[in-house]
This record gives sequence, C-alpha cells and structure tokens, in this order.
Amino acid sequence: MTKHQMDNDEMDHMQMDEHSQMAMNDHSQMGHHDMTMGDMDMGNGHMMHMGNLKRKFWVSLVLTIPILLLSPIMGKQLPFQLTFPGSDWVIAVIGTILFFYGGAPFFSGAYGELASKKPAMMTLITMGIGVAYIYSIYSLIANDIFHVTPTVTNFFWELATLIDIMLLGHWVEMNAVMNAGSAVDALGKLLPQTAHVVGDDGKTTDVNLADLKTGQTVEVRAGEQIPADATILNGSSAVNESLVTGEAAAVKKTKDDQVIGGSVNGDGTFTAKVTGTGDSGYLAQVMTLIQNAQDAKSASENLADRVAGYLFYAALIVGIVAFVVWLGLTNLTTALPVAVAVFVIACPHALGLAVPLVVARSTSLAAQNGLLLRNRDVLEQVGHLKYALMDKTGTLTQGHFTVNHVQSLTDQASDHDILQLMANLESGSSHPLATGILTAAKDADLTVKAAKDAKQTTGVGQFGTIDGTTYGLVAVNYLDKHNLDYDHDQFKSLAAEGNSISFLVTDDQVLGLVAEGDQVKPTAGKLIKALKRHGITPVMLTGDNRETADKVAHAVGIDDVQARLLPEDKEKLVQEYQQRGKVLFIGDGVNDAPSLARADIGMAIGSGTDVAIEAADVILVASKPADVIQFLALARATNRKMTENLWWGAGYNLIAIPLAAGILAPIGFILNPMVGAIVMSLSTVIVAINALTLHLEKID
Repeated sequence: MTKHQMDNDEMDHMQMDEHSQMAMNDHSQMGHHDMTMGDMDMGNGHMMHMGNLKRKFWVSLVLTIPILLLSPIMGKQLPFQLTFPGSDWVIAVIGTILFFYGGAPFFSGAYGELASKKPAMMTLITMGIGVAYIYSIYSLIANDIFHVTPTVTNFFWELATLIDIMLLGHWVEMNAVMNAGSAVDALGKLLPQTAHVVGDDGKTTDVNLADLKTGQTVEVRAGEQIPADATILNGSSAVNESLVTGEAAAVKKTKDDQVIGGSVNGDGTFTAKVTGTGDSGYLAQVMTLIQNAQDAKSASENLADRVAGYLFYAALIVGIVAFVVWLGLTNLTTALPVAVAVFVIACPHALGLAVPLVVARSTSLAAQNGLLLRNRDVLEQVGHLKYALMDKTGTLTQGHFTVNHVQSLTDQASDHDILQLMANLESGSSHPLATGILTAAKDADLTVKAAKDAKQTTGVGQFGTIDGTTYGLVAVNYLDKHNLDYDHDQFKSLAAEGNSISFLVTDDQVLGLVAEGDQVKPTAGKLIKALKRHGITPVMLTGDNRETADKVAHAVGIDDVQARLLPEDKEKLVQEYQQRGKVLFIGDGVNDAPSLARADIGMAIGSGTDVAIEAADVILVASKPADVIQFLALARATNRKMTENLWWGAGYNLIAIPLAAGILAPIGFILNPMVGAIVMSLSTVIVAINALTLHLEKID
C-alpha cells in the first residue's frame, strides 16, 4: 500500500524543526520570558518586578518595628511597648509612610481592577488597609486633638502587619510561579554560545550562535551540545536527546539523520547542515508552546475567576451588613474591625493562585517528559474521554518498513526491473514505505534516478514519468476503483502476514507489487490496556488493508478497526464517534491534520509533519505509545490538584467570612483583622505548596 493511503500518511517528519536560539548570547529573545517569570501581575496588567516586591517587603518590615514598639496590639498595651509625649504622632507618621509605600502595589492593582469593572483581590486588600489607615488617623485626631472619652483605639499595628503579610504572600507566590516555570528557563540554557562553522575551504570558524544561519555547515565535536537543528552530512555519533525529548537512551545518528539543537553529542564527530535557527528552532517552538499554555486561560481558571468575583460581592455585602448590625448593637470602634476582618479574610488571593500554579507546574513537568501542551484546556477533558482513535503506522508500529516481497506481474519486466521503477518513483520521498523500497534498491545495488514530474496524490499514491511513461505506485483500492485485475488470493495471503501492499501501474495495466512489513512497538499493548483500564475504547483508523490492520489490532488488543480509509473518511469517523462521547485522536502526517483538529483532544505523536503539529493540542516528542499513558496520568494528577486547590481557595472563605462577621460573638469569639490576614496568607502558602507537590512518575 502506498504512503498516502496508509495510516501514517505523508510522514514528512516534522522535526518541529529548528531549535531555539532564544537566550543565546545576549539572551535577547528571553526578554518576554524574563518579564513573565520575573514580574508579577498586581492586577490587570500592573506589573511589579520581584526585586521591587522583595525590597518593599523588607523596607515595610523595618518600618513596622517602631510601630510594634509604640502602638497598642489589638487595642492592648503590652509591657515591652513604649509611650512618650508625641508617640502617637510618631506612629502616625511612620504608619502613613508605610501605608503609601508598602500599599502602593495594591493601590495600582485595585485601580486596574476597578477600571476594568472586575473588583477582586487587590480591591479587597486596598479596602482593608484603607479602612484601617483612615480609622487610625481618625483615632489620632479624636484622642490627641479633641480628647474624646473613652479613647478610640487605632489600627496602626494591624495596618502594618497586614501590609507586611500581604507583601510576603505575594513574594511567596512569585517565587512559586518562578519555580514552577524553571523547566522553561532550563530549555533556554540548553544551547551553546558558539558554533563551529565549516567554510568552503574546509576550515572551521567559531561564530556566535545568534549569527548562525540556515544552510550553513557546522562541525559538532565529541561531547559538545549541538548548536542548532540540522541534518548530518558526514560522520555519525550517539546523541543524547533526554534534555529535549525526555528520552533517556542515546540515539544513533548517521548521514541524513536529523539532530535537534540542545541535545548532547556522544563520542563521535560529524558535520551537519543547519535546518533551523532562531525563532524557527525546535526549542523556540517548545518555549512558545509552554508560554502560550501558561498564559492562556483554561476553563478551570475561568471558573476560579468567577468564584472570586462571587466571593468579592458576598464579602462586600456581608461586610456592610455586619458593619451596620454591629454599629447598631455597639459602636463604631467595635463595628469597624468586624468589617475590616470580613474584607481581609475574603481576599481571593489563594483562589486566584489555585489553578495557575498547578498548570504552570503541570506544563513544566510535561515538557520535561516530552509532552508539549499547545492547548492546556484538554487537560480538563481527559476525565470525559470515551474513545481513543489512532493511526497504525508510527503510533502502534515502528514505521520502519522492510521489503519482504517484490514481484513482476508482466512478462516485459523482471522483479529487478519492478523494484528499479518503484525506487525511481519514490526517490524524493521520506515516507516509511518509500524508505523501505529505497533501502531494498540500495541493497540490490540499483542506481536510482528520480522520476520526472513526480507528485503525491493524497489518498491515492505516488505518480511520475520515467523514460516517457507515466507510472503510479498505488494501493489496492485504486485497482478496485479502476477495475484493474490482480490476484486477490495472493493479495490476501501477503496482507495476512502483516504486509502493506503497493502496486506499480501504468495506464490500465498492473506491472508488479511490493509487500513491506512493519513491527508492532513493544509498548503498544501497554497503551491499549491502559486506555481500557481508564474506560476509554481504543479504535484503529488506517488507510492500510483490512488484513494487515486486523493482524496489528489483534496483536495489541484492539477490537474496533476501520481500514482502507481516505483522509476525509477519518475525519467523518471522528465526528461519528463524537456523537457518542469525547474523542482523543492520535496521529501524524498531513492527512491526519483534519482529524487532529476535529477531535476533542488531538495528539500528534512522534516526528509528524508541521501541519499535524499545528492542528494538534498535544505533541508527543518521542514516538512512544507510553507517552500517551504519561499524558493521561499527568492530566488526571493535574485535575486532582486543581480541584484540591479550588476547594481550599474557596472553602476557607466559606468558614472564615461568617466568623469574621461575628457569628460566634454570642460565645465571645470575634475574628480579628490580624488573624484574618494570617489565615488568608496561610491559605496562599498552602495552595502554592500543594501545586508544587504535583509530580509524574516516568513510565517506560
């Protein structure tokens, strides 16, 4: 069967070509990432650099010390505290400086939230510290100017500690986010700083990586990192791609093999032609995928945002009602701290942090294990999957074909002549079936000459002109469609052995056939068992013949097989299965792109074509079925952590808000603003730690 007719159709081997040179030399292309990980969004685009936040925290902490020594704590004067004439004014001055300096990030964040009409965490924090500051200034005027009795307690102590705790919480959050994204930083450091460029005279010159251009020849020496994506011209070596693909074993690379920039060369030396640099490089694409996944809003995050909005309005209503009730029952001095406690405890900081941290951690783990998430929403759909539709070649089988049988079906040509014609037709193709034919021709010492006007017809076969005659290398359905005669028993016999059969035709005559065999991947059976264990029904969709498809399906444990499909047939089947439940589609090649895009989760496995990669939601860098299991395991672990964090982020509010409002006041318990700040910040730390405990065990 010909390349476009089978399930691995048009495997032009994507390479995802070209590696990232971002971060090389002056690291100019890492600028965006530095901003992402080094700055913190203080609300609707208001960014604060981590160094500024750290400095604000320490300065605010120093300013807090004299306030702790001079100001009553929760309205009580402790033995170690100092008082002297004018001490209240000293506290007010220091408290004012602290309020405007330490509170600045929250003010700008609240402004952004209110400007976008989406009040949330920053607005609540600003409200809390604003009320505390204004009330404290009021107490100073009432006590020291008007000398009211009884004296009004100030909240400078609460104000100072509240600002410190909030700044500390943001600092912890930023550190957590940066740690979660450390895998992205690691990718940016994989490339060397220089490359050995081979000139026309054969001499090598070291050039900065930023100056390396596509098409140049580079020399890669033993033990060096490969500077860019390239195709080997001369030499061979074992290349360690573990940092890039997650595959621990060294991969043997020889002439015409592709190497990925950032991987480590073994003990051999080779020259290679650069195929990708700069933004087009493989790691650059990986970085972009990860950053896009981290930046995009997922369904869970949108849910978290909605919950945070509900909590804001709930806190506002409860706070105002509690303030009015307590004011009516007691006085302003009692009512105000109750309202402040409600506003502080309801800050949705932990809720807003719940999902992003988990996703950042999950995306990093995925990259480390050769799983690239282009659309992280699919993580949340894994639990609803019902079917896994997949190709045969390259997904369940190795995709390395060997010619098992060549036969002439005409008296005018020998078997040798038939193989020669087939090789000439396939000379410009890198498809696995074409590679098998070309390898057989090489072993037979045939001289391959490229056919003229060679073209691939999707879903039909390969056509071209040789010595003035037009030939085609096609699958059996082409013969059936054009009513061309062939030996059906022979076809069934060869196909039953697991061979893919292709026929050489010209005009209305069948000249010969070739039977090529492939091997099932060792872990394919494990994949099918894992899918069934998770309640997902595996389905094979292939363009190959029914006999070969059934043999492979039986070997791996698939019961539902759809064979002899054209590309459009696959997409239609995806739609049909979607009417019964969520569908995962696993494939590669141009012919798979429509199905990858149509499925609820599209997964491009191995080195598929660029078109397939663009259509996929998830990319498996290595062609290992076990990576599909890794993805399912990661998705489930991620969803579990998301759920835990969302419950914690919202759950503590459900308990704390009524306590802050004074629901237990009849038994003598009222939640203090300071305690509220501690509880809120503690929840943030817990959410961050829980996210960072997400891990994924490597599956062989």
